[in-house]
Amino acid sequence: MATLLYRLGRGSLRRRRLVVAIWLVVLVGLGLAAAFLRGPTASNFTMPGTESQRALDLLSQQFPAASGATGTIAVKAPADGQLATPQGQAVVKEIIQEATAVPGVVGAVDPLAVGAVSPDGQYALVQVQFAGGADEVDDAQRAAYEKVGASAEAQGWQVAPGGEVLGGEPEVGSTEAIGVAVAAVVLVVTFGSLVAAGMTMLNALIGVAVGMAGLFALSSTVELTSTAPILALMLGLAVGIDYSLFITSRHRQNLLDGLPPDEAVGRAVGTAGSAVVFAGATVVIALAGLAVVDIPFLTVMGLAAAGTVTVAVLVAITLQPALLGFAGRKVLPRRLRGATPVDGTPAPARSGFGFRWARLVTRLRVPVILVGLLGLGLLAVPTSDMRLALPDAGTAAGGSPARVSNDLITEGFGPGFTGRLAVVVAGDTPQATAAAVPQVTALVQRTDDVLAVAPPQLSPDGRTALLGVVPKTGPTDAATETLVHDIRHAVGGIQDVDVLLTGATAIGIDVSEKLADALPIYLVLVVGLSVLLLMLVFRSLLVPVKAALGFLLTVAATFGITVGVFQQGHLADLVGLDTPGPLISFLPILLIGILFGLAMDYEVFLVSRMREDFVHGDTAQQATINGMGHGARVVTAAALIMISVFGGFVFFLHDPVIKSIGFALAVGVAIDAFVVRMTIVPAVMSLLGSRAWWLPKWLGRALPNVDIEGEGLRAHLADREPASVGRPG
Repeated sequence: MATLLYRLGRGSLRRRRLVVAIWLVVLVGLGLAAAFLRGPTASNFTMPGTESQRALDLLSQQFPAASGATGTIAVKAPADGQLATPQGQAVVKEIIQEATAVPGVVGAVDPLAVGAVSPDGQYALVQVQFAGGADEVDDAQRAAYEKVGASAEAQGWQVAPGGEVLGGEPEVGSTEAIGVAVAAVVLVVTFGSLVAAGMTMLNALIGVAVGMAGLFALSSTVELTSTAPILALMLGLAVGIDYSLFITSRHRQNLLDGLPPDEAVGRAVGTAGSAVVFAGATVVIALAGLAVVDIPFLTVMGLAAAGTVTVAVLVAITLQPALLGFAGRKVLPRRLRGATPVDGTPAPARSGFGFRWARLVTRLRVPVILVGLLGLGLLAVPTSDMRLALPDAGTAAGGSPARVSNDLITEGFGPGFTGRLAVVVAGDTPQATAAAVPQVTALVQRTDDVLAVAPPQLSPDGRTALLGVVPKTGPTDAATETLVHDIRHAVGGIQDVDVLLTGATAIGIDVSEKLADALPIYLVLVVGLSVLLLMLVFRSLLVPVKAALGFLLTVAATFGITVGVFQQGHLADLVGLDTPGPLISFLPILLIGILFGLAMDYEVFLVSRMREDFVHGDTAQQATINGMGHGARVVTAAALIMISVFGGFVFFLHDPVIKSIGFALAVGVAIDAFVVRMTIVPAVMSLLGSRAWWLPKWLGRALPNVDIEGEGLRAHLADREPASVGRPG
C-alpha cells in the first residue's frame, strides 16, 4: 500500500494543476446539485417494529386526521378566573381563529369546550392539528404558527405556541468558523509557517465542502435527520484538518532531510498517507457499522458522517500533495528554508518535549499505569447512573419557543401535560372497538401515575379510537417510562382488538430501549474489529489487546464525565446547559463509533513509528521513546484541533443535543490522546518490552502484510537508480 500511495502522491504533485482542476470541478458540480436537489431534513426519530411506531402507522391509515403533527398553544390570563369571563373567552376564541388560519392547520380545539383549563381558571391549552407531519411543516408555516396570539399578548396575556411542530433543524450559525479559527492558530503554532498552515486548512475546507455538498445533493432521495449534516460537518472538518496535518508534517520532515519536493511528498503520502488511509478506514467502518444495529435514522447518520470522512481521506492523499507542490519550500519556517540540506542526508533528530516526556513516562511506567487506570476508573463512576432518552421541550434551550411553551404548560397543569400518551384501540368492526374502549379506559385509569384519560376520539368508520393519557410525571422521568410499560401490560390481554400505546413520549422510550439493547452488540463489534485491524497492521497480539483496552478506558471515562455534566448537572453552567436531563439515546453508540476511529488514528501514528524503529534494530525501550518523540507534537496538534472543532459546538450552539455530542467527542479525544495514547500506551509498551511485538509464526504467515510503515516502499526506493530519486518535479 505504501508504494502505491507513494506513486499517487508523487503523481499528484507533478500533475498538480490537473488535480486541483478536477477537485474544483467536483466541488462546483456537487454544489450546484446541492442547491437544486436539496431536500428537507427530518426532526423525528422513527423506529420500525416498535409498538409506538406500529400505532402511528395504523393511525396514518385509518385515522389520517390524527396522524399529522400537533401543536399545543399554552395560554395564561393576567389573573385567576379570567378565562371564565366574557372578555377572557373572547381572547381565547381569537387565538383559536388565528391558529386555524395558519397554513396547513386543519383545526384547533376550543379549550373551554373540552375542559382544557386549569382549576384556577388562569391557564388553557389550545390543541392544534396540522395536516402533514412535523417534517412537512415548512419555515413559513412554522413562523406563522409562532406568531399566533400576538394581539392577546399586547393585552397582557401570555401565549406560547409549542408542540412537535416546532422541532426544526438546529442552526449551526458561525460555530464551524470558530472551530476553524482555533484550528488555524494551532496549525500556525505547530508549523511556524503561514503557508503550511494555510495549505493544510485550505485542503481540509475543500474536502468538507465537497462532502457536505454531496450529502445535501442526496438529501432529496435519502431522508436525513436534522443532526446528520451537523455530525458530518463536525467530524469531516476535524479529521480533514488532522489528515492533512499528518501528511504536511511528514513532507516538511522529508524536505529537512534533503529530499526534493516531489520525492518528499511522495514519501510523505507513502508513509503518513498509509496511516491516514488506515485511520480513515477505521472511522468509516465504525460509522458504517451502525447499520448493524438496524436503526434507520442512526444508519443514515453514520453513513453521512462516513461519507465526509471518505472524502477527507481522498482529498488528503491527492489534493494535499498538489497544493504542497505549489507551495514548494515555503511550507518550511523562513529560518529553515535556506539551511535545508540537499545531499539527502537525514537531519539529526532533536530532543524536544516528546522525547523528554517519553523518557519520563517509561522511567516511571508502573506508577504512571496505576495512576492512569485509577484516575480513569474514578471518572467512569457516574456511567452507572446513565439514563437515555430522546430530547423533549423541557431540555430545549432557555428562551426558545418550545421551551417557553413547555415551562408555561408545566406551570399551569403539571409536567405530565408536556408528555401526553396516546392509546390506539383498533378493531375489525365499529362494534368491537366500541365494546373495548370502556374496558381499556378503566384499565388505564387504574394504572399508577396516570393523572387523567381523555374521552375517546373515533375515526370516520368507527373502527379506530384514540384515547389521550396524561401522566403525572414528565416525558423523560423514570416514572413515566415505568408507566408506559405498566399500561402496555395492563391492556395487553384484551381480546378482539389491537391496543397500542404511542405518542412522542412512548416513541422516545421505545427508541431508547432498542438503542440500549444494541449498545453491547455494537461495542463487541467495534472492539473485535479494532483487535483484528491492529493485529493486521502491527503484526502483534499484545499491541491490539492493549489498544482495545485503552479504547474501553476512554469510552468509560468519557461517558462518566458526560453523565456528570449533562445528566447530573455538575458544571452545567460552564457549558451553557440550561436544564440537565437524560443523555440523547443515540449518543453512546455514536460516541463509540467515532471515538474508535479517532483512537485508532492516534494509536497508528504513535505505535507505527515505535514498530518501525524496533524492526530496524532499536531496543524496545528506545523504539518507544523514538515513536513518542517523533509523533507527540503532531498528535498533540491533531488532538487540539479536534477538541477545538468539537468544542465550538459546545460553547457556541444552543441545541442541547448537538452540545452534548460535541462535548462528549471533545472530552473523549482529550482523554484518548493525552491520557491513554501519550501516557498509558508508552508506559505499557515500555513494560512489555520486546514481548509487545510477539506474533505466532503460523499467524504471521496467515496475515497479509499491509506495509503501513513503508518497509516495502524502502525496498522499492533502494532498488531504484540513484538518479531517479533526485529528479526534479
